[in-house]
Amino acid sequence: MTELGEHFFRHEYGRLVAILSRRVGVHHLDAVEDAVQYALLMAVERWPRDAAPENPSAWLFRVAHNRLVGELRRRARHAAVAEQHSLGVPDAIDEVPAAFLAGDVRDDLLRMLFVCCDDAIPAESQLVLALKTLCGFDVREIAERLFVTEANVYKRLERARSRLSELGLERSELTPNHLASRLPAVQAILYLLFTEGYLSSHADGAIRRELCEEATRLTHVLAEHHVSATPETFALLALMHLHSARMTARQDASGGLLLLEEQDRSLWNQREIHEGMSWLARSADGDVFSRYHAEAGIAAEHCLAPSFAETRWDRIVDCYALLERLAPSPLHTLNRSVAMAEWRGPADGLAVLEGLEPPTWLAGSYLWSAVLADLHRRCGHIELARRHTDAALDGAPSDAVRRTLERRLAR
Repeated sequence: MTELGEHFFRHEYGRLVAILSRRVGVHHLDAVEDAVQYALLMAVERWPRDAAPENPSAWLFRVAHNRLVGELRRRARHAAVAEQHSLGVPDAIDEVPAAFLAGDVRDDLLRMLFVCCDDAIPAESQLVLALKTLCGFDVREIAERLFVTEANVYKRLERARSRLSELGLERSELTPNHLASRLPAVQAILYLLFTEGYLSSHADGAIRRELCEEATRLTHVLAEHHVSATPETFALLALMHLHSARMTARQDASGGLLLLEEQDRSLWNQREIHEGMSWLARSADGDVFSRYHAEAGIAAEHCLAPSFAETRWDRIVDCYALLERLAPSPLHTLNRSVAMAEWRGPADGLAVLEGLEPPTWLAGSYLWSAVLADLHRRCGHIELARRHTDAALDGAPSDAVRRTLERRLAR
Protein backbone atom coordinates (compact mmCIF):
# COMPACT_ATOMS: atom_id res chain seq x y z
CA MET A 1 0.00 0.00 0.00
CA THR A 2 2.67 2.45 1.09
CA GLU A 3 6.12 2.10 2.57
CA LEU A 4 4.41 1.65 5.95
CA GLY A 5 3.18 -1.78 4.85
CA GLU A 6 0.10 -3.91 5.27
CA HIS A 7 0.70 -4.55 8.97
CA PHE A 8 0.46 -0.84 9.78
CA PHE A 9 -2.93 -0.52 8.11
CA ARG A 10 -4.23 -3.75 9.64
CA HIS A 11 -3.18 -2.60 13.11
CA GLU A 12 -4.54 0.92 12.64
CA TYR A 13 -7.88 -0.44 11.43
CA GLY A 14 -8.47 -2.43 14.60
CA ARG A 15 -7.15 0.30 16.88
CA LEU A 16 -9.27 3.05 15.31
CA VAL A 17 -12.41 0.92 15.38
CA ALA A 18 -11.79 0.29 19.08
CA ILE A 19 -11.13 3.95 19.94
CA LEU A 20 -14.06 5.39 18.00
CA SER A 21 -16.47 2.69 19.18
CA ARG A 22 -15.50 3.62 22.72
CA ARG A 23 -16.44 7.24 22.03
CA VAL A 24 -19.77 6.82 20.24
CA GLY A 25 -20.98 3.38 21.35
CA VAL A 26 -20.74 -0.06 19.82
CA HIS A 27 -24.25 0.24 18.39
CA HIS A 28 -22.71 2.63 15.82
CA LEU A 29 -20.16 0.02 14.74
CA ASP A 30 -21.27 0.13 11.09
CA ALA A 31 -20.67 3.89 10.92
CA VAL A 32 -17.34 3.50 12.74
CA GLU A 33 -16.11 0.84 10.31
CA ASP A 34 -17.16 2.94 7.32
CA ALA A 35 -15.32 5.98 8.70
CA VAL A 36 -12.13 4.00 9.37
CA GLN A 37 -12.21 2.39 5.93
CA TYR A 38 -12.63 5.85 4.40
CA ALA A 39 -9.60 7.15 6.30
CA LEU A 40 -7.44 4.21 5.20
CA LEU A 41 -8.57 4.65 1.59
CA MET A 42 -7.64 8.34 1.71
CA ALA A 43 -4.22 7.40 3.08
CA VAL A 44 -3.61 4.87 0.31
CA GLU A 45 -4.59 7.44 -2.30
CA ARG A 46 -2.80 10.50 -0.91
CA TRP A 47 0.32 9.36 0.89
CA PRO A 48 2.15 7.96 -2.15
CA ARG A 49 1.53 11.30 -3.88
CA ASP A 50 1.98 13.78 -1.02
CA ALA A 51 4.20 11.70 1.32
CA ALA A 52 2.98 10.25 4.59
CA PRO A 53 2.37 12.77 7.40
CA GLU A 54 4.78 13.09 10.30
CA ASN A 55 2.29 11.30 12.57
CA PRO A 56 0.35 8.84 10.37
CA SER A 57 -1.74 7.51 13.26
CA ALA A 58 -2.93 10.98 14.25
CA TRP A 59 -3.77 11.78 10.62
CA LEU A 60 -5.86 8.65 10.28
CA PHE A 61 -7.66 9.38 13.53
CA ARG A 62 -8.54 12.93 12.49
CA VAL A 63 -9.90 11.83 9.10
CA ALA A 64 -11.89 8.93 10.56
CA HIS A 65 -13.17 11.01 13.48
CA ASN A 66 -14.38 13.83 11.24
CA ARG A 67 -15.98 11.41 8.81
CA LEU A 68 -17.77 9.63 11.66
CA VAL A 69 -19.07 12.81 13.27
CA GLY A 70 -20.33 14.02 9.90
CA GLU A 71 -22.12 10.73 9.27
CA LEU A 72 -23.77 10.68 12.68
CA ARG A 73 -24.95 14.24 12.20
CA ARG A 74 -26.49 13.25 8.89
CA ARG A 75 -28.43 10.51 10.59
CA ALA A 76 -31.22 12.55 12.08
CA ARG A 77 -32.20 9.98 14.65
CA HIS A 78 -28.67 9.96 16.03
CA ALA A 79 -28.12 13.71 15.96
CA ALA A 80 -28.02 14.00 19.74
CA VAL A 81 -25.42 11.26 20.04
CA ALA A 82 -23.29 12.80 17.32
CA GLU A 83 -23.39 16.20 19.02
CA GLN A 84 -22.57 14.67 22.38
CA HIS A 85 -19.50 12.87 21.08
CA SER A 86 -18.15 15.58 18.80
CA LEU A 87 -15.36 16.37 21.21
CA GLY A 88 -12.97 18.09 18.85
CA VAL A 89 -9.94 16.60 17.16
CA PRO A 90 -6.70 16.17 19.10
CA ASP A 91 -3.48 17.42 17.59
CA ALA A 92 -1.85 14.06 18.19
CA ILE A 93 -3.16 10.59 18.70
CA ASP A 94 -1.54 10.40 22.11
CA GLU A 95 -3.99 13.03 23.32
CA VAL A 96 -6.95 10.70 22.82
CA PRO A 97 -8.28 9.90 26.31
CA ALA A 98 -7.11 6.45 27.38
CA ALA A 99 -9.79 3.80 27.72
CA PHE A 100 -9.66 1.39 30.61
CA LEU A 101 -10.68 -2.15 31.31
CA ALA A 102 -12.48 -2.02 34.65
CA GLY A 103 -10.47 1.06 35.56
CA ASP A 104 -6.87 0.01 35.16
CA VAL A 105 -6.05 -1.88 31.95
CA ARG A 106 -5.07 0.61 29.27
CA ASP A 107 -5.74 -0.83 25.87
CA ASP A 108 -8.65 0.13 23.64
CA LEU A 109 -8.25 -2.88 21.37
CA LEU A 110 -8.27 -5.39 24.22
CA ARG A 111 -11.22 -3.64 25.82
CA MET A 112 -13.13 -3.87 22.55
CA LEU A 113 -12.39 -7.60 22.39
CA PHE A 114 -14.24 -7.96 25.68
CA VAL A 115 -17.11 -5.87 24.28
CA CYS A 116 -17.34 -8.18 21.24
CA CYS A 117 -17.72 -11.11 23.61
CA ASP A 118 -20.96 -9.75 25.07
CA ASP A 119 -23.30 -12.55 26.13
CA ALA A 120 -26.00 -11.03 23.90
CA ILE A 121 -23.96 -12.10 20.87
CA PRO A 122 -24.08 -15.81 19.97
CA ALA A 123 -20.82 -17.52 20.93
CA GLU A 124 -20.04 -18.61 17.37
CA SER A 125 -20.45 -15.00 16.19
CA GLN A 126 -18.26 -13.39 18.86
CA LEU A 127 -15.09 -14.86 17.44
CA VAL A 128 -15.92 -13.93 13.86
CA LEU A 129 -16.77 -10.35 14.83
CA ALA A 130 -13.54 -9.86 16.73
CA LEU A 131 -11.31 -11.43 14.07
CA LYS A 132 -12.91 -9.41 11.28
CA THR A 133 -13.49 -6.05 12.98
CA LEU A 134 -10.54 -5.76 15.34
CA CYS A 135 -7.88 -8.14 14.04
CA GLY A 136 -8.25 -7.30 10.35
CA PHE A 137 -8.77 -10.88 9.12
CA ASP A 138 -10.58 -11.25 5.82
CA VAL A 139 -13.50 -13.63 5.46
CA ARG A 140 -11.43 -16.30 3.69
CA GLU A 141 -8.86 -16.36 6.50
CA ILE A 142 -11.57 -16.70 9.13
CA ALA A 143 -13.26 -19.52 7.23
CA GLU A 144 -9.92 -21.33 6.90
CA ARG A 145 -9.13 -21.05 10.60
CA LEU A 146 -12.61 -21.98 11.86
CA PHE A 147 -13.18 -24.75 9.30
CA VAL A 148 -16.44 -23.22 8.06
CA THR A 149 -17.62 -21.83 4.74
CA GLU A 150 -17.25 -18.18 3.80
CA ALA A 151 -21.05 -17.93 3.59
CA ASN A 152 -21.23 -19.12 7.19
CA VAL A 153 -18.72 -16.45 8.23
CA TYR A 154 -20.84 -13.73 6.60
CA LYS A 155 -23.94 -14.98 8.42
CA ARG A 156 -22.18 -15.00 11.78
CA LEU A 157 -20.77 -11.55 11.17
CA GLU A 158 -24.15 -10.09 10.28
CA ARG A 159 -25.74 -11.70 13.32
CA ALA A 160 -23.10 -10.21 15.62
CA ARG A 161 -23.34 -6.73 14.14
CA SER A 162 -27.13 -6.79 14.39
CA ARG A 163 -26.96 -7.65 18.08
CA LEU A 164 -24.36 -4.97 18.74
CA SER A 165 -26.53 -2.35 17.05
CA GLU A 166 -29.26 -3.16 19.57
CA LEU A 167 -27.05 -2.55 22.59
CA GLY A 168 -27.26 0.71 24.49
CA LEU A 169 -24.26 2.85 25.32
CA GLU A 170 -24.15 1.46 28.84
CA ARG A 171 -23.44 -2.02 27.46
CA SER A 172 -20.02 -0.73 26.39
CA GLU A 173 -19.03 -0.31 30.04
CA LEU A 174 -17.21 -3.28 31.52
CA THR A 175 -17.25 -4.50 35.10
CA PRO A 176 -14.98 -7.05 36.76
CA ASN A 177 -17.80 -9.59 36.39
CA HIS A 178 -17.89 -8.91 32.63
CA LEU A 179 -14.15 -9.44 32.40
CA ALA A 180 -14.24 -12.72 34.28
CA SER A 181 -17.18 -14.19 32.35
CA ARG A 182 -15.86 -13.14 28.94
CA LEU A 183 -12.22 -14.01 29.54
CA PRO A 184 -12.37 -17.52 27.98
CA ALA A 185 -13.76 -16.08 24.73
CA VAL A 186 -11.07 -13.38 24.63
CA GLN A 187 -8.37 -15.98 25.26
CA ALA A 188 -9.73 -18.02 22.34
CA ILE A 189 -9.56 -14.98 20.05
CA LEU A 190 -5.96 -14.22 21.00
CA TYR A 191 -5.07 -17.89 20.54
CA LEU A 192 -6.47 -17.87 17.00
CA LEU A 193 -4.79 -14.54 16.23
CA PHE A 194 -1.44 -16.03 17.22
CA THR A 195 -2.16 -19.28 15.35
CA GLU A 196 -2.89 -17.44 12.10
CA GLY A 197 0.44 -15.66 12.45
CA TYR A 198 2.37 -18.82 13.29
CA LEU A 199 1.05 -20.83 10.34
CA SER A 200 -0.80 -18.47 8.08
CA SER A 201 -3.40 -19.26 5.45
CA HIS A 202 -2.47 -15.97 3.75
CA ALA A 203 -1.22 -16.35 0.20
CA ASP A 204 1.66 -13.91 0.69
CA GLY A 205 3.42 -15.70 3.48
CA ALA A 206 3.29 -18.76 5.72
CA ILE A 207 4.37 -16.79 8.80
CA ARG A 208 2.98 -13.40 9.82
CA ARG A 209 5.15 -12.38 12.71
CA GLU A 210 3.24 -9.15 13.37
CA LEU A 211 0.07 -11.10 14.25
CA CYS A 212 2.01 -13.23 16.72
CA GLU A 213 3.56 -10.16 18.30
CA GLU A 214 0.20 -8.41 18.64
CA ALA A 215 -1.45 -11.48 20.18
CA THR A 216 1.44 -11.86 22.62
CA ARG A 217 1.32 -8.16 23.56
CA LEU A 218 -2.40 -8.29 24.29
CA THR A 219 -2.03 -11.49 26.29
CA HIS A 220 0.63 -9.79 28.40
CA VAL A 221 -1.92 -7.06 29.15
CA LEU A 222 -4.32 -9.79 30.28
CA ALA A 223 -1.64 -11.32 32.47
CA GLU A 224 -1.06 -7.97 34.20
CA HIS A 225 -4.72 -7.42 35.13
CA HIS A 226 -5.91 -8.73 38.48
CA VAL A 227 -9.11 -10.21 37.02
CA SER A 228 -7.56 -11.92 33.98
CA ALA A 229 -4.25 -12.98 35.58
CA THR A 230 -5.34 -16.61 35.69
CA PRO A 231 -3.51 -19.92 35.18
CA GLU A 232 -5.16 -20.22 31.75
CA THR A 233 -3.83 -16.81 30.71
CA PHE A 234 -0.34 -17.70 31.96
CA ALA A 235 -0.43 -21.01 30.06
CA LEU A 236 -1.56 -19.24 26.88
CA LEU A 237 1.30 -16.76 27.24
CA ALA A 238 3.73 -19.62 27.80
CA LEU A 239 2.52 -21.28 24.61
CA MET A 240 3.01 -18.08 22.61
CA HIS A 241 6.57 -17.52 23.86
CA LEU A 242 7.59 -21.14 23.31
CA HIS A 243 6.29 -21.06 19.75
CA SER A 244 7.86 -17.65 19.10
CA ALA A 245 11.21 -19.01 20.20
CA ARG A 246 11.31 -21.22 17.09
CA MET A 247 9.95 -18.62 14.67
CA THR A 248 13.21 -17.63 12.95
CA ALA A 249 14.29 -21.23 12.40
CA ARG A 250 10.98 -22.17 10.76
CA GLN A 251 11.84 -20.46 7.47
CA ASP A 252 14.67 -20.90 5.01
CA ALA A 253 16.49 -18.10 3.20
CA SER A 254 13.75 -17.86 0.57
CA GLY A 255 10.92 -17.68 3.11
CA GLY A 256 9.84 -21.29 2.73
CA LEU A 257 8.66 -23.33 5.71
CA LEU A 258 11.05 -25.78 7.34
CA LEU A 259 9.83 -28.92 9.06
CA LEU A 260 10.67 -29.38 12.74
CA GLU A 261 13.31 -32.01 11.95
CA GLU A 262 14.93 -29.66 9.40
CA GLN A 263 15.31 -26.66 11.71
CA ASP A 264 18.66 -25.39 13.01
CA ARG A 265 18.06 -25.51 16.75
CA SER A 266 20.93 -23.14 17.42
CA LEU A 267 18.67 -20.43 15.97
CA TRP A 268 15.99 -21.01 18.58
CA ASN A 269 15.65 -18.00 20.87
CA GLN A 270 16.75 -19.11 24.33
CA ARG A 271 15.43 -15.94 25.98
CA GLU A 272 11.96 -16.68 24.61
CA ILE A 273 12.21 -20.30 25.77
CA HIS A 274 13.19 -19.16 29.25
CA GLU A 275 10.29 -16.70 29.40
CA GLY A 276 7.87 -19.32 28.12
CA MET A 277 9.01 -21.80 30.76
CA SER A 278 8.64 -19.12 33.45
CA TRP A 279 5.03 -18.46 32.46
CA LEU A 280 4.39 -22.21 32.29
CA ALA A 281 5.67 -22.54 35.85
CA ARG A 282 3.36 -19.73 36.98
CA SER A 283 0.43 -21.42 35.26
CA ALA A 284 0.92 -24.48 37.49
CA ASP A 285 -0.34 -22.66 40.59
CA GLY A 286 -3.72 -24.00 41.69
CA ASP A 287 -5.79 -26.90 40.40
CA VAL A 288 -6.64 -25.55 36.93
CA PHE A 289 -5.48 -27.49 33.87
CA SER A 290 -6.70 -26.14 30.53
CA ARG A 291 -6.12 -26.85 26.86
CA TYR A 292 -3.51 -24.09 26.92
CA HIS A 293 -1.58 -26.01 29.60
CA ALA A 294 -1.60 -29.13 27.44
CA GLU A 295 -0.50 -27.28 24.30
CA ALA A 296 2.18 -25.35 26.19
CA GLY A 297 3.43 -28.67 27.56
CA ILE A 298 3.78 -30.00 24.01
CA ALA A 299 5.62 -26.86 22.92
CA ALA A 300 7.93 -27.13 25.95
CA GLU A 301 8.84 -30.73 25.08
CA HIS A 302 9.86 -29.62 21.59
CA CYS A 303 11.88 -26.65 22.88
CA LEU A 304 13.72 -28.70 25.49
CA ALA A 305 14.55 -31.69 23.25
CA PRO A 306 18.25 -31.82 22.25
CA SER A 307 17.26 -33.07 18.80
CA PHE A 308 14.24 -34.27 16.85
CA ALA A 309 15.20 -37.91 17.43
CA GLU A 310 15.63 -37.33 21.18
CA THR A 311 12.20 -35.71 21.62
CA ARG A 312 10.15 -37.33 24.38
CA TRP A 313 7.34 -38.36 22.05
CA ASP A 314 5.67 -40.45 24.75
CA ARG A 315 5.06 -37.30 26.79
CA ILE A 316 3.74 -35.48 23.75
CA VAL A 317 1.31 -38.35 23.11
CA ASP A 318 0.15 -38.06 26.72
CA CYS A 319 -0.37 -34.30 26.33
CA TYR A 320 -2.48 -34.80 23.22
CA ALA A 321 -4.54 -37.42 25.06
CA LEU A 322 -5.17 -34.86 27.83
CA LEU A 323 -6.04 -32.28 25.21
CA GLU A 324 -8.60 -34.62 23.66
CA ARG A 325 -10.30 -34.96 27.04
CA LEU A 326 -10.22 -31.24 27.82
CA ALA A 327 -11.33 -30.00 24.40
CA PRO A 328 -12.57 -32.96 22.36
CA SER A 329 -11.72 -32.54 18.70
CA PRO A 330 -10.73 -34.97 15.93
CA LEU A 331 -7.95 -32.50 15.12
CA HIS A 332 -6.29 -33.35 18.44
CA THR A 333 -6.66 -37.05 17.67
CA LEU A 334 -4.98 -36.43 14.32
CA ASN A 335 -2.05 -34.73 16.04
CA ARG A 336 -1.80 -37.55 18.57
CA SER A 337 -1.49 -40.00 15.68
CA VAL A 338 1.47 -38.01 14.33
CA ALA A 339 3.22 -38.07 17.71
CA MET A 340 2.42 -41.77 18.13
CA ALA A 341 4.00 -42.48 14.73
CA GLU A 342 7.23 -40.81 15.87
CA TRP A 343 7.18 -42.73 19.15
CA ARG A 344 6.16 -46.23 18.09
CA GLY A 345 6.05 -46.15 14.31
CA PRO A 346 3.61 -45.27 11.50
CA ALA A 347 1.44 -48.36 11.94
CA ASP A 348 0.66 -47.35 15.51
CA GLY A 349 0.00 -43.84 14.27
CA LEU A 350 -2.58 -45.16 11.82
CA ALA A 351 -4.09 -47.31 14.58
CA VAL A 352 -4.95 -44.11 16.51
CA LEU A 353 -7.12 -43.03 13.58
CA GLU A 354 -8.74 -46.42 13.09
CA GLY A 355 -12.51 -46.11 13.32
CA LEU A 356 -12.41 -42.31 13.42
CA GLU A 357 -14.97 -40.76 11.08
CA PRO A 358 -13.71 -37.21 10.51
CA PRO A 359 -16.35 -34.49 10.26
CA THR A 360 -16.74 -32.78 6.90
CA TRP A 361 -14.64 -29.79 7.90
CA LEU A 362 -11.67 -31.99 8.75
CA ALA A 363 -12.09 -34.58 5.99
CA GLY A 364 -11.89 -31.75 3.47
CA SER A 365 -8.85 -30.18 5.11
CA TYR A 366 -5.33 -30.50 3.78
CA LEU A 367 -4.19 -31.41 7.31
CA TRP A 368 -6.18 -34.66 7.35
CA SER A 369 -4.98 -35.66 3.91
CA ALA A 370 -1.36 -34.76 4.65
CA VAL A 371 -1.18 -36.88 7.81
CA LEU A 372 -2.79 -39.89 6.11
CA ALA A 373 -0.49 -39.49 3.11
CA ASP A 374 2.60 -39.46 5.31
CA LEU A 375 1.56 -42.42 7.48
CA HIS A 376 0.47 -44.58 4.55
CA ARG A 377 3.67 -43.74 2.67
CA ARG A 378 5.78 -44.78 5.65
CA CYS A 379 3.78 -48.01 5.95
CA GLY A 380 4.35 -48.78 2.27
CA HIS A 381 0.74 -48.24 1.16
CA ILE A 382 1.76 -46.53 -2.04
CA GLU A 383 -1.62 -46.10 -3.76
CA LEU A 384 -3.35 -44.77 -0.64
CA ALA A 385 -0.42 -42.43 0.01
CA ARG A 386 -0.58 -41.07 -3.55
CA ARG A 387 -4.32 -40.44 -3.30
CA HIS A 388 -4.03 -38.55 -0.01
CA THR A 389 -0.98 -36.64 -1.24
CA ASP A 390 -2.93 -35.29 -4.21
CA ALA A 391 -5.77 -34.20 -1.92
CA ALA A 392 -3.36 -32.49 0.49
CA LEU A 393 -1.59 -30.56 -2.25
CA ASP A 394 -4.88 -29.49 -3.82
CA GLY A 395 -6.14 -28.17 -0.48
CA ALA A 396 -2.98 -26.37 0.65
CA PRO A 397 -3.88 -22.80 1.69
CA SER A 398 -0.71 -21.17 0.35
CA ASP A 399 2.25 -21.85 -1.94
CA ALA A 400 4.60 -22.01 1.04
CA VAL A 401 2.55 -24.75 2.69
CA ARG A 402 2.21 -26.59 -0.61
CA ARG A 403 5.97 -26.61 -1.17
CA THR A 404 6.54 -27.96 2.35
CA LEU A 405 4.01 -30.73 1.77
CA GLU A 406 5.62 -31.65 -1.53
CA ARG A 407 9.02 -31.95 0.16
CA ARG A 408 7.68 -33.99 3.08
CA LEU A 409 5.35 -36.30 1.18
CA ALA A 410 7.79 -36.99 -1.65
CA ARG A 411 10.24 -38.65 0.74
